[in-house]
Amino acid sequence: MLENTTQDDDRASDRPQKRVIPADISRSWLLVAATRPEQFDAKRASRADQMVLDIEDAVDPKLKPQARSDVVDWLTGTGTAWVRINDRTTPFWSDDVDALKGLPGLTGVMLAKTESPEQVTETFDRLGGTTPVLALIESALGIEDAPSIARARGAFRLAFGSGDYRRDTGTSADDLAMSYPRSRLVIASRIGGLPGPIDGPTVSSSHPVLREQSAMSVALGLTGKLCLDVEQLSVINEVISPTPSDATWARDFLDSFEARGRVIHDGSDLPRLGRAQRIDSLARAFGIRPL
Repeated sequence: MLENTTQDDDRASDRPQKRVIPADISRSWLLVAATRPEQFDAKRASRADQMVLDIEDAVDPKLKPQARSDVVDWLTGTGTAWVRINDRTTPFWSDDVDALKGLPGLTGVMLAKTESPEQVTETFDRLGGTTPVLALIESALGIEDAPSIARARGAFRLAFGSGDYRRDTGTSADDLAMSYPRSRLVIASRIGGLPGPIDGPTVSSSHPVLREQSAMSVALGLTGKLCLDVEQLSVINEVISPTPSDATWARDFLDSFEARGRVIHDGSDLPRLGRAQRIDSLARAFGIRPL
């Protein structure tokens, strides 16, 4: 019996380890309902760059205390994750931040329905002043105040709550109609010196639709995407990553630039250098091999 256990352990040690992706460049953000603690370990081991335990919209108000307690227990043990907490205007916010403060497994919090920089900073301070706050913007007011939110002390990254935004504004899900709020978050992130923002989830189970919508996110300058299903993770990670051909171009350009003594030949060199450096850095982080 001991021999079989040892063999199993040996086989497990041969499996490739999950690549750790820093949160500032993470592509896929998997939302997991906090009412299913038995799934936390499996979802954490998925292809998601980051997992977000949801104690906000995914939890009925009557069940929030138990869901919060289950999240605290898991993060106190061996679990690590972000947590989507309730928005500042609700009676649940205070209990959320007080329960999560100082937990060893808490990577950061996603603040639901963020509409002002003060909400970000107060959350950051109540958590002890070191836990990053990802501001989830889900309303017209939040979109219009996005530059100030991005500059708030404690703001780590912006994310788009596209479903609630449509409900708030009456906007359709059409790409043209949704291009303004997405672009607004991209510009605000740049103004605030934050990493690229995270787009809202694709509800459709169709991979071609997911691929198309993820590509649109990338085209607009967003660098991550929320998702609700582990089946979506591989598509999101692929589309938001540099392609092998991009990685090859970047590596070739950087090698050529070094070989010529880093001399600037014309006005296009600096933009191309910046793009090549960015692609090469992401390719290395994501494990993308040049062709």
